[in-house]
Amino acid sequence: MSITQDWNEKGLVEDRVIDHLKSLGYTYVHGAALDQERDTQAEIVLRKRLTDTLLRLNPWLSENNLNKVIRSLTHMEATSVMEANQAFHELLINMISVQQDLGKGRKSQTVKLIDFENIQNNEFLVVDQFSITNAVGTIRPDVMIFVNGLPLVVIECKSPTLPPDEQVSQGVKQLLRYQRENEQLFKYNQFMISTSNDRARAGTIDARLQHYSEWKDPYPRTIAEIGANPSSQDILLAGMLVKERLFDIIQNFIVYEPDEGKVIKKMTRYQQYRAVNKAIDRILNADNPQHRGGVVWATQGSGKSLAMVFLATKLRRIAKMKNPTIVIVTDRQDLDRQITNTFRLCGFPNPQQAESVSELKTLLQKGPGSTVMTLVQKFQEAEGEKEYPQLTKSENVIVMVDESHRSQYSELAMNMRLAMPNATYIGFTGTPIDKSDKSTFRTFGTYIDKYSIEQSVEDGATVPIFYEARMVDLHVHGESIDQLFDRYFREYSEEDRERIRKKYATEETITASPKRIRSVVLDMIEHYETHIEPNGFKAQIVAISRQAAVVYKQMLDELSDYESKVIISSGHNDEEEMKEHHLAKQEEKQVIQRFKKPMSEDSLSFLIVCDKLLTGFDAPIEQVMYLDKPLKEHNLLQAIARTNRTYDKKTYGLIVDYYGVSRFLEEALGVFHEEDIKGALREVDVEIPRLQTRHRKAMRYFDYKNKDDLEACLMVLAPEDIRNEFDTAFQKFSESMDMVLPNPKAKPYVDDLKWLGKIRKLAKSRYHVETGMDISDCGAKVRELVEEHVYATTPHVLVEPIDILSNRFDQKLDEIKSPESKAAEMEHAIKHEIRVKLDENPVLYTSLKERLEELIEQRKTRQLTIEELLEEYRDVMNVMRNNAEESVEHGFEPKEYPFYQMLEKELEEFEQEDVKDLTHIVTGIIREHAVIDWTVKDDVKREMRRQIKKKLRKYNCPGAKVEALAIQLMDLAEVHYKHIAY
Repeated sequence: MSITQDWNEKGLVEDRVIDHLKSLGYTYVHGAALDQERDTQAEIVLRKRLTDTLLRLNPWLSENNLNKVIRSLTHMEATSVMEANQAFHELLINMISVQQDLGKGRKSQTVKLIDFENIQNNEFLVVDQFSITNAVGTIRPDVMIFVNGLPLVVIECKSPTLPPDEQVSQGVKQLLRYQRENEQLFKYNQFMISTSNDRARAGTIDARLQHYSEWKDPYPRTIAEIGANPSSQDILLAGMLVKERLFDIIQNFIVYEPDEGKVIKKMTRYQQYRAVNKAIDRILNADNPQHRGGVVWATQGSGKSLAMVFLATKLRRIAKMKNPTIVIVTDRQDLDRQITNTFRLCGFPNPQQAESVSELKTLLQKGPGSTVMTLVQKFQEAEGEKEYPQLTKSENVIVMVDESHRSQYSELAMNMRLAMPNATYIGFTGTPIDKSDKSTFRTFGTYIDKYSIEQSVEDGATVPIFYEARMVDLHVHGESIDQLFDRYFREYSEEDRERIRKKYATEETITASPKRIRSVVLDMIEHYETHIEPNGFKAQIVAISRQAAVVYKQMLDELSDYESKVIISSGHNDEEEMKEHHLAKQEEKQVIQRFKKPMSEDSLSFLIVCDKLLTGFDAPIEQVMYLDKPLKEHNLLQAIARTNRTYDKKTYGLIVDYYGVSRFLEEALGVFHEEDIKGALREVDVEIPRLQTRHRKAMRYFDYKNKDDLEACLMVLAPEDIRNEFDTAFQKFSESMDMVLPNPKAKPYVDDLKWLGKIRKLAKSRYHVETGMDISDCGAKVRELVEEHVYATTPHVLVEPIDILSNRFDQKLDEIKSPESKAAEMEHAIKHEIRVKLDENPVLYTSLKERLEELIEQRKTRQLTIEELLEEYRDVMNVMRNNAEESVEHGFEPKEYPFYQMLEKELEEFEQEDVKDLTHIVTGIIREHAVIDWTVKDDVKREMRRQIKKKLRKYNCPGAKVEALAIQLMDLAEVHYKHIAY
């Protein structure tokens, strides 16, 4: 029997799931063995097991009421599956009420379905191949989890031999099919898992693929505790299906939120679960209220508001907390409304919004069990008060402050602490500040949990944000204003000119001039219709003033057919032209709702703002922000994060800068916490080196082939594994092109993209490959280029890509004033160079990677000054630059030198000349055998490896090292000699 017979979906995934759950204390039963417990295969609830559990948990229950409870569970009446699912979830959490006399008269009694307090007092089954039949047909989920006879979790397993991007998606498609074909099962479902072992994600009913998420942290356990090199599946099961975790998620981390006439079921992501439980641990175990608080850093768009709901829900449920008072504080009316609505829509009991200064005081004195939502501005003294009064001495008060980097360093924040001196304060922010005059950490305490922008993008919780600076001919920079002013007002005295200058000759005046805005709008329209509209996305324009916002609207109406709306604050002395754009609260709300809808449902394409909607505004369909206003510090990051929400087919958000905010990034790098700014704003051109790498990887399959010789090119893709590799490389190349296309630097790759697309289509037809060769996943812009051969240039981009190894890189650093900014630039460039070159020279670049990580850690712990860090970074870069020169000094060609460095590292006891001789011999063997396509010819590789091992032994290489070293040398050969023929 071949061992590969076990290398299938069942052996590689399904059995591993079952074994893991058995190790967690679940009892395994094969689906067929349960048939004898069911009257028919239509039954989903294991009635006998449910009955036994109900009587064990509720021994007082009469037979009549027992039958009523079972019937209420097996015959749920609802207008939709979601409605039934929500009703069942509430029964699980809040129990079922029945009328029964227990000796003191007939009263309402509660019936437990699950014993949440005593985990072991429940039955946990893991069942495979459980058949369920109805009028439509039979479904047979791979794995199901029953708790007390109730089917709470469904797991669909897919083979890891499928293309990587199809493994989870095929599982999700199957789960959606199950939901269509057997609604009854999903009335009980708490969540579902799609897994291929290497990839595993969880989601709730009705969720599509983009809403399934990976569970990357098995908190409170660590990944190391799970085992050596655990898979994504191992981590998810350890994080979600340990019995205590499963019950915790069901009780505290699932909500149902109405959304435009339907209900959406939402479940925690791993970072929300971790942050909430870390906060709970600190609240319960800190030695005093002042140490119970801290900062939860959660990137904008990653679910802060929902995390606050989960935390409040769990605090209410913990007996030791004795029903605390919960206070939710923010600093803007729109945020106050938003978070209050989030709590209410998620079904949180009775959140009360303080409507006035006096009402807030009343609400804060109500005592345990109240939930108060307020603006920090309402913590102001009443007329005649000398100081803000103490409203409660209780230690059982939890204050959660949203956007805690703002407005928490003022007198109002002090009043809040005077009102509740013994409360626990937890700050939620996406942009913590740590400056001498303002410090989020000094105000709230140390980090409770951190979820960075980079991690959020990596997880798919948000999309990356790219930055593009555009030249505007009429944009007069600040240093030119004085010359312009003096020329226009030369007849005035110097004193009068100064008065006029201070009042009127400002950057804002130049920026808001109609002539300049007309030029910007013309460029903006071309950019939008070329790069944003084809994918169905929408745009936000940020103007420097309310007047400029109105001019933008007028120009858009005059020069295009795009529908736009202005959302600005109203002023008492506004002229009629401004008053036309004043919106009542309800009108503004309707405009925002229209903007959030797909283009097919509502054509409102542009929102034009000045200050409004730059924070707390969540419109996933927005892909681009056209920025024409000088934003700084946290305001800059808050604003640009409007574009980072995930949306179907949206792979990135874009900031098009017409003002020049990049000049403020130096300041932001110094102001924001290092880990917060990291990865927040990337120039579009930063993608270009990765595009170059991906282009090379896609084209290398056809090196030394005549691109006009169709048959020869298609023959390259004849082997299935090569086709799969090529398909992945093409998709990555397409993705980079989609991101870079606004930049003219993408133009050299357009013809190759079109040619590769044709080859891909023809290969699909020739070899009848139905999966993995579909270009529908490419962005609309890329698809049009591939199929219609269309390419649209963009206006000149100010920011040019720059190579870390060029002299211009040093010149650019010298232009940056902030040492912290220099260090950040150098760190980013070094990391990129290491990432690109690691496979070409693993010895050198692994060493440099470790050195870089050590330097970063030393800087964090203040072991290095910023000047010392810069000097160390320069040394690292010099090592990179000098590597080619060193190869010549040692008598090697550049591609031979990595072999020498690898042998030198592995054979430390050898004389240098012996290592040099061995290097020439090994590279000679490789050149001798490197025929065309040698990397796919197993016989050639075997002979090459055999001869290399023979020479290693001849040079007395330790026997234990021969095999591993030969493999490393072969891997290096595939990088440097793949396309060389001798």
